[in-house]
Amino acid sequence: MIKRIACLFFLIALSCKSNLYGSKSGSSAKSYKVNQESVAKTLEFLASDELQGRKAGSAGIEKAAQYLETIFSQNHIKPYFRTYKDTLSNYPEPAYNIVGYLEGTDPKLKNEFVVVGAHYDHIGLAKEAINGDSINNGANDNASGTTAVTEIARYFGKFKSNKRSLLFVFFSAEEAGLLGSEHLAKKLKAQDFNIYTMLNFEMIGVPMKRDFTAYITGYAKSNMAAKFNEYAGKSVVGFIQQELTYRLFMASDNYPFYKEFKVPAQTVCTFDFENFNYYHQVQDEFKLMDTAHMTSFIQDMLPVIEKMANSPTKEIALKK
Repeated sequence: MIKRIACLFFLIALSCKSNLYGSKSGSSAKSYKVNQESVAKTLEFLASDELQGRKAGSAGIEKAAQYLETIFSQNHIKPYFRTYKDTLSNYPEPAYNIVGYLEGTDPKLKNEFVVVGAHYDHIGLAKEAINGDSINNGANDNASGTTAVTEIARYFGKFKSNKRSLLFVFFSAEEAGLLGSEHLAKKLKAQDFNIYTMLNFEMIGVPMKRDFTAYITGYAKSNMAAKFNEYAGKSVVGFIQQELTYRLFMASDNYPFYKEFKVPAQTVCTFDFENFNYYHQVQDEFKLMDTAHMTSFIQDMLPVIEKMANSPTKEIALKK
């Protein structure tokens, strides 16, 4: 009898422990498989000649915006504002962030947000053609990061395994000086947006030759890297010196959120200045992207983001 009671208490304790992050969420993240064909399809379209380099305010990026809105609507991600399009107030031509929202499942934690984003704009057409090519397709920069966010949205839209609410954002006008993220961060701040943390995806199309998959900008500013690896159960992110040398923490769409909210807001990236030679060049095309690497990396990110969304307390914090 005592043995049976002890066994019962053990099972209850085990159940409680698993429910800290949600037992349903843990099992779905482990069993779900990111589809490489889906990754390739989205990436190839966003980096296609049809979109003419996705410059903010162009007809090409409008096609990208419509495509991304469709992905949101098909995967049960609702508009956060009246529509998915968030019109920039700081850009001379009509330009839009695409902003989607998935409400959390916990009555209390759903009032806190995890922001997951990537910029979907690029630099458009080159002034001079190279071997007859003048389209800066921007496959790595940043159709790859945008694709990662679409796959993460597909996953959470299917399982709804997030206790905190999730804000999915495709930023415009990053290439013009982080204007899309600057606009949105200020807008949300004025609305008393309750943000826990922000994760930005930038240039993940080509793998690094290191002991970890990606690096994180602002590595020393918070414990996000350590929590990422804890949540993933392996070494997923690390530090590279170039992150400090080139001040990359301030070079992507995480930075306006850090400035406005003073919360952990960081970028993950696999471009390390050694593995890809075509930054802002017409040769940055789909055919050079490693979709198997991208698929594997996105797969690793699912349990990480899930645990960010489900931890009972705000485990990721800035360092003093």
